[in-house]
Amino acid sequence: MDKNDAELTMRIAAKLYEDGTLSSGQAAELAGLSKRTFIEMLGKYGVSIFSTTLDDLESDIANA
Repeated sequence: MDKNDAELTMRIAAKLYEDGTLSSGQAAELAGLSKRTFIEMLGKYGVSIFSTTLDDLESDIANA
């Protein structure tokens, strides 16, 4: 995967995480990153790591 493809994939994964479509672990896998690296990079894309709803938080905890 070249740099442009990796950037696009990360943007898509970040958006899907932000929308609640994917958990952080699922989005990290889509982006081809470790969960930790994915979470660390979210700020670059303007995405908060903090869940906006209780359901999101419970889902993140269950998937951790």
